[in-house]
Amino acid sequence: MSRLEARPAPSRAMMLASPLIAALAMLVTGSILFLLLGQEPLHAFYVYFIKPATTLYGVGELLLKATPLILCGVGLAIGFRADVHNIGADGQLTVGAIIAGCVALYFDGVEAPWVLPLMLVAGALGGMAWAAIPALLRTRFNTSEILVSLMLVYVAYLLLSYLVHGPLRDPDGFNFPQSKMFGDSATLPLLVEGLRVNAAFLLSLAGVAGAWFFCRHTFAGYRMQVSGMAPAAALYAGFSAPKNVWLAFLVSGAMAGLAGVGEVAGPIGQLQPSVSPGYGFAAIIVAYVGRLHPVGVLLAALLMSLLYIGGEAAQIELQLPSAITGLFQGLLLFYLLAADLFIHYRFKPRVRVAPAGKTAATPEIAA
Repeated sequence: MSRLEARPAPSRAMMLASPLIAALAMLVTGSILFLLLGQEPLHAFYVYFIKPATTLYGVGELLLKATPLILCGVGLAIGFRADVHNIGADGQLTVGAIIAGCVALYFDGVEAPWVLPLMLVAGALGGMAWAAIPALLRTRFNTSEILVSLMLVYVAYLLLSYLVHGPLRDPDGFNFPQSKMFGDSATLPLLVEGLRVNAAFLLSLAGVAGAWFFCRHTFAGYRMQVSGMAPAAALYAGFSAPKNVWLAFLVSGAMAGLAGVGEVAGPIGQLQPSVSPGYGFAAIIVAYVGRLHPVGVLLAALLMSLLYIGGEAAQIELQLPSAITGLFQGLLLFYLLAADLFIHYRFKPRVRVAPAGKTAATPEIAA
């Protein structure tokens, strides 16, 4: 028998290499999966991971889907560094989209340059307000922020569904559950004509730069990192745990809200019953694959975006089920967590100790 024993000093090199190891293990498992599904692995991998990015339009779609993952992932990574776990980014994204959509519909027909900035501010505030609920319950009543933030995701889904089926439904939309299309002043400008990637991608890059500066050059970022790595030391230094909780939730809520604005003011252009295919949940994987570092989150978001568009290509060309995308995402997280386990722990055989008072038997010598 053996047991897990904590390593005295986890290898930094292995921590940096573990995302690559996890990706490689995901590809190996994917090869077996494609064989079981009757697909030739090399061709399937080409369709899934390479072909979507071989055209300019494919690169635009890659950046488009990476945008909300970057925004949500960077916000979550800041909180995870302080051991504050916000699992409800998808709900905060949805509420941010709702609030921004309400602004766009209220000022429908107003062609003014301040409409879009107002939507961005409103969306960020909406995400922050939704994130403030688990923060308040955690700091005031010591509830689990994981459960509360997760349950609020489904409340946000139901709120959006109610609005597009009722008060915000387009009266000229043939009874479809959707709002009116937003005006030109309420939509994000395209970065390249003919592609769908828009200015929200530049906003996500600014978020990466801001998060890097916050974590590296501010006392609040240092305080949150110390609180996550050594809670006892943070308590001894007088660092406030409630401040970390509030800051983590408000920052991640604001970033998720901006991601929601990027969706409804970008490729969607209106409010619909669903504005996210689960970007907020996928961003949790992105944050951990990126090792909670802003630049790592950017790279991990591009990989996760490739899984999304590759899954769509596999559905069309290989006739594979839509669940293949979620399967690859789950494999990536599973192997990353497994790699982290062996980075921080090692197997040590148990040493059998003889019970006290008993000694090994000695043979008798005949007289």
